[in-house]
Amino acid sequence: MSQVFVLDRDRQPLDPCHPARARELLRNGRAAVLRRLPFTIILNDRRRAASVVHEHRVKIDPGSRTTGLALVAGARLLWAAELSHRGQRITAALRSRHAIRRGRRQRQTRYRPPRFLNRRRPASWLPPSLQSRVCHVMTWVQRLARSCPMTALSQELVRFDTQRMQHAEITGVAYQQGVLAGYEVREYLLEKWHRTCAYCHKTGVPLQVEHIVPKVRGGSDRVSNLTLACGPCNQKKGAQTASEFGFPQVQAQARMPLHDAAAVNATRWALYGQLCATGLPVETGTGGRTKYNRTRLGIPKSHWGDAACVGASTPETLHVAGIAPLGIRAMGHGTRQMCRTEAHGFPKNHRGRQKRYWGLQTGDLVKAMVPTGKYVGTWVSRVVVRASGWFDLVIDGKKTSVHHKHCTRLWAADGYTYTLPAVAGPAVSSPR
Repeated sequence: MSQVFVLDRDRQPLDPCHPARARELLRNGRAAVLRRLPFTIILNDRRRAASVVHEHRVKIDPGSRTTGLALVAGARLLWAAELSHRGQRITAALRSRHAIRRGRRQRQTRYRPPRFLNRRRPASWLPPSLQSRVCHVMTWVQRLARSCPMTALSQELVRFDTQRMQHAEITGVAYQQGVLAGYEVREYLLEKWHRTCAYCHKTGVPLQVEHIVPKVRGGSDRVSNLTLACGPCNQKKGAQTASEFGFPQVQAQARMPLHDAAAVNATRWALYGQLCATGLPVETGTGGRTKYNRTRLGIPKSHWGDAACVGASTPETLHVAGIAPLGIRAMGHGTRQMCRTEAHGFPKNHRGRQKRYWGLQTGDLVKAMVPTGKYVGTWVSRVVVRASGWFDLVIDGKKTSVHHKHCTRLWAADGYTYTLPAVAGPAVSSPR
């Protein structure tokens, strides 16, 4: 199972320990709970100089929607997590703000004048939805550096250059006709179509790059118009489109956007630069090596499993038995919008200036002891504070109100919500 992080009396990180050892230290009064997620204890009778500390490596498998994190020491996986990003929600919020401002300008009501000629962006600028991915990963790298003796980092770099596959004019026709372009496109198609014929689903046979809409019918060489087919299927299809050949699902799958792959490609070097800025050695690996290591070790496909297999530092044997990843979801720290608007963009109410009520704020994880009513018992849930003193909680999937005097804070809002591993039980809305 996942190990418990340990700090000495000076808050310097020590080797993580087994949960049973942590319970013994807490029971004997030699340690105290420092934080609950991830679970960390602090010793009151030891300093790092008197302890043996081993080397630990943090491995990262960046993803567009979810990033895998793994802490490895030697041939043991000590801790794992899956970090869910909020890039799509940031994009939706920016689009909503854009629509509201544009509506005000068209109505000639209160609005901020458009600013198009005074923008100065640095060379390393990323859109907010992409920058948030890098910031969230770096936040957890820094947290792990404060919780364990981290000595090295590993990051997976993706394989495909989607911009060059989609837009040949970026570097001219010579690039599309070169060896590199053919390799990139073919490797991408092998991954996208799972190394099988798109029509007869045969595997282990020579595959050809085939146009879904033939060039004689106006089809292009863009990667969205390419698939893989065995020789007989390619000959039988001839000048038909995939839909005319009886496979409309192939044409639909080929049109799937490359947003996720492009997001990872856009952020990989920014993340790599910030990892190098930590001063620790950074190892990089390809997706092919990660898949090879994961297959060799027999680890099921998952984000945290991929993270544990990143890079050449992956040992010949890796003990992962009992590891249950911590689910981390980025939630943000609220909104700066002071005026709430309706569906048409007109103001309807204003936010109060006070953020905390009775020592709690929205997003805190609380333990609610409900004395009467339908939900009698003790529950753990996120809270939405109200000035009236009746706070909103989610219990058994339904929103209910509980008075603040029945709520005790367990975890202060830090911009994330957590899901405990299944072996330990859920963290939200569970009776105790």
